[in-house]
Amino acid sequence: MGRHRMMSGPCPLAMPFSLESLAALATIAGLFVSILALIESRAWLLLTSVVIMCLAIGTVLYARRQRLAVAAASTVIEGQSIDSLNVANLKRRVNRTFVVQEALHTARIEGKDLEITWRYSGYCKAPFASTMEFSIDAEARTSFEQLNCVAYDLAHDPEMARPIRPLLVGTDGISKKISVPLLEPVSAQKPFGILLRCTLPHCLPEGNGYYTSTLSFDQPRVPRHVVRLIFTGAAPSWVRVYECSSPGRGALLKTLAPSHQEDGVWEYRDIADNIPGQSARVYLFWRDSI
Repeated sequence: MGRHRMMSGPCPLAMPFSLESLAALATIAGLFVSILALIESRAWLLLTSVVIMCLAIGTVLYARRQRLAVAAASTVIEGQSIDSLNVANLKRRVNRTFVVQEALHTARIEGKDLEITWRYSGYCKAPFASTMEFSIDAEARTSFEQLNCVAYDLAHDPEMARPIRPLLVGTDGISKKISVPLLEPVSAQKPFGILLRCTLPHCLPEGNGYYTSTLSFDQPRVPRHVVRLIFTGAAPSWVRVYECSSPGRGALLKTLAPSHQEDGVWEYRDIADNIPGQSARVYLFWRDSI
């Protein structure tokens, strides 16, 4: 499944009451009931207080475990937390229906706006498939309608004459699943090709920004993986590629140089062969102005 993550601003995920605060309130309530039970000599009150305090302790331990899990999954690159990737790692779903032989990701960046295009080709390994699911994870709260998604079933419509409207699966949050129905179902070992294009308005800041290309397929390797970053206007000061082989870790692979420049359009290309079927690359860049 294809995934997109793009930096914007801080993501307000905090809830009005944390598990720790609720546990503290439960502990105080349990202590109050215990004191009342001792004064009134009521066995049932004492039992109630014990139950409340046990629940409070359990809540604290659960909250601590969840906090450690989030911390372990957190990816920080050059002092910057890749928050959208961190959220996505906690909700990752692996595509077990298709084998991808070639993955092409294009990110076109113009000012604060981003247009993404994903193209996958390969074959079906399930007995039957009629849809392909994608994940879009962005810190900017872009609604599904604002994405203006369009897809094409390249195996049955190579001329891209019949656009497909993707469907939202589940809730429309910062991390959303969308499903692309194929024009015709495919069966085991039959080839497939699919293209998805989405736009994310006002999702990029001036200065430090990043784009993340992630693969989530149930296969050891993807034979061909190409990422194109296209900047319109001023060129970025630099573009660096980090590989995130596991949650929480990012290793610098290379610094990209422009592969093509013409009329204010700057293209950077990252080509890789035989990369893991479940992997992520973060493209960190700096723009002095937008």
